[in-house]
Amino acid sequence: MKWLFFFAFLGTTAEIEAGIGITATVFSVTSKNMIVRWSRFPDATSYKVTVSPFSTPDDPTAFAQFGPNTVMGSVGPLSTNVHYGVKVEALANQVVLSTSFLESRTAPQTPDIDNVKAQDSSTLIVEFTPVSGATGYRLRVENAQGYFSEESVASSPVQIGSLQPYTAYSLSIMAINSAGRSQPSSSVEARTLLPPPQVTTSSPTNDSIVVSWLPVDGSVSYSVTSVPAEAYPNTTLLSQSMITVTLTDLEAGTLYTIQVYAWDQEGRKGEASPYINQTTRPAAPGPFTVTVERSPGRAWLNVSWEPVFQDYGAVEYTVNSSLDLQCTTSQLHCSLEPIGCAETHVLHMVAANQAGPSAPTAPELFVTFPCPPQSVEVEESDPGNCSFSWDSVGLADGYQGFIKWNNGVEEVCNTTGNSCHFHCPCGFTFLTSVFAYNLAGDSDPGPVLNYTTVPCCPDHVTITAATTDTFEITWAESRGADVYETRAVDGGVALVCNDSAPVCVLSDLRCDRPYAVTVSPCSEARGCNRACPPHPKDTPPCMPTDLSLAQGNGSSVTVSWAAENRAANYTVSAAGPRGAHTCWSDAHSCVVDALTCGSFYNFIAVAHSAAGQSLPSYTVPLETAPCCPASLEVDQVTPAMSNVSWSHARGADSFITTLTSPRGHARCHTQDPHCLMGCITCGTNYTVTMETYSRSGHVANCSYQGFSSSACCPSGIKLYRTAGNGLRVYWRPSSGGGHNYTVEMTGSTNYTCSPAPGQSSCELEDVQCGSVYVLLVAPLTADGTRAEFCHQRLYLVTCSGNNLGMVIYRGKQFVE
Repeated sequence: MKWLFFFAFLGTTAEIEAGIGITATVFSVTSKNMIVRWSRFPDATSYKVTVSPFSTPDDPTAFAQFGPNTVMGSVGPLSTNVHYGVKVEALANQVVLSTSFLESRTAPQTPDIDNVKAQDSSTLIVEFTPVSGATGYRLRVENAQGYFSEESVASSPVQIGSLQPYTAYSLSIMAINSAGRSQPSSSVEARTLLPPPQVTTSSPTNDSIVVSWLPVDGSVSYSVTSVPAEAYPNTTLLSQSMITVTLTDLEAGTLYTIQVYAWDQEGRKGEASPYINQTTRPAAPGPFTVTVERSPGRAWLNVSWEPVFQDYGAVEYTVNSSLDLQCTTSQLHCSLEPIGCAETHVLHMVAANQAGPSAPTAPELFVTFPCPPQSVEVEESDPGNCSFSWDSVGLADGYQGFIKWNNGVEEVCNTTGNSCHFHCPCGFTFLTSVFAYNLAGDSDPGPVLNYTTVPCCPDHVTITAATTDTFEITWAESRGADVYETRAVDGGVALVCNDSAPVCVLSDLRCDRPYAVTVSPCSEARGCNRACPPHPKDTPPCMPTDLSLAQGNGSSVTVSWAAENRAANYTVSAAGPRGAHTCWSDAHSCVVDALTCGSFYNFIAVAHSAAGQSLPSYTVPLETAPCCPASLEVDQVTPAMSNVSWSHARGADSFITTLTSPRGHARCHTQDPHCLMGCITCGTNYTVTMETYSRSGHVANCSYQGFSSSACCPSGIKLYRTAGNGLRVYWRPSSGGGHNYTVEMTGSTNYTCSPAPGQSSCELEDVQCGSVYVLLVAPLTADGTRAEFCHQRLYLVTCSGNNLGMVIYRGKQFVE
């Protein structure tokens, strides 16, 4: 009920205040008091501030009264971190004119700083005890030089940075909640550490490191530490005046991590310098290996070595030569170039890392390869044996000579002298060169000499007489020859030909002469080899001349000629259409027989000897008489005319044919193989002869078997009817009698009859009437064929009822 009344009272007051009442605010709060601020109220003679716990508003904790001109005042003492209700009253003679109510909490209890220690030269670490109700803390730092700083912190411990090295500071702390902050705690004094020394290091040798630093104000001594710790004891204290120390007995090429820190007079170790990595210089490289490397146009020294120990970072190696050559590398080899022959190099090398170079190695002497030999000469003492020599060169341990044949064979000569011997057969080209050598290698080759021996004499020389005045000489190609000179000599007269091919033709030689033929191979380098042996060879015999022919009987000819040969046989050939006819002789004439009629022959004579065959003599032509036709036929064309025909006659150009009989003769001259001859009487025997003529007038007389002309055609032919529709044919036989005849009647139906020998009539039976018939009566030749030159007769056979009627003659016609 009391709290209800209190809030109701507050509500009534708020209504008054909302109208014309006094207004008040809490200006600030600490853990022990509260400062309140209010507005003036008309006619007020004093103001009263009462503070009661919010939970017991009727139990004031503190109050204060102020004059009419005061608008802000402090009330206390209060308890820390308590929720209070605040009442501000405007009074006039102790009568309340207006009232304002507030609420606020007091600040927390003032905390205590438990410890302050220096972390480094710019940082202090503060430890304090937290207090109840605090939502945060405010740490105050200040020094005698006017430095002041407040920093909000949340909890303990806390680092305070950005401070000056080795400087004294006063520190206090206040607790904070939503109402405000407490009173500052009692001040605590603390000093930052000495700053880190500024350190530099170097390694003057491969087993030492020099550490230096600038003096640090306030220090009384220094400590140096290293990792590995064996480098220098880290417990050693150095005097303030000592700012350099040398670490000795270290490992070469080893990384050491070094720190330096100062000590103040309170015995505190200052802030350590940053870690400094320092590598000792590397040890001097061990023994190195030197070789010579070469490529066309350049040479260099290839130097290699084992690595030196280095546990951190790179090592760089430098090799120096006394001839102003140097190479630097991080590899385990490098090259010095350019170098020349017969040079003496004094070499030494150093290894270097970031600390500096090592001590140099002991100098080492190296001699390069010798210079190439000069004045190289090749000499062929006798055929097939050669040597080549050169001048000696300095710094050479020996020489190696090379002889390369042009067929790919290589020879090597090792010597400590200055000459080599080698076999040098004919036809080869030799490239000779020589190298000097020592432990560093070979020199460049000396001058390369090209020595060529004379070309070899050719083998398998073959000499063939192509003609009586021409030799064709062939041979196997000889080694080393570019050109061949072929020479044929006869009694001091020489014929020469030059050719690159292994064949030569020597012409304009004299026939039937002994020659000495020599093939000499030649080359541009050595000229011609004149030591090759000659080869004897005779030319073929001379040709026969003045050929003459003497014709004997119709089939033989005697041939004679003139010739001037030492010893020769002769062959005469007559070449005709059916081959050649030949005769032989060792004299100057022979007979050719069995020649063919009607042929042209060309006669030649040829001389033969062991050396070959002469040219043939000039050709002498001969024509034999033409041949007679092998067969001849005479055919009767009409009763008074015959056709004579004959087979081909070789060589014949025209013919004269003659028919002769006791009753007369006939003759024709023609180029055709037939002849039509008149005035030939039928039924007569004739004698047949012929003369054949060649174009040049040669004639042959030909005789043939006699010829009988055909029987004459019958006359007086009559045609009569017979009983039974038959017809009878009558005729009058030709002179001579005894001939056989044939009867043929053709029309709508064909009829024939053959009378007996000697008969002159014949019957045709069952002849059909009412047709025109052709009737032929002709004698038969000796071979039984019908003579074709007799006339035919036309007859009309009429009908009389079913029988034959009249037979009417219509005229004659020749057989078609």
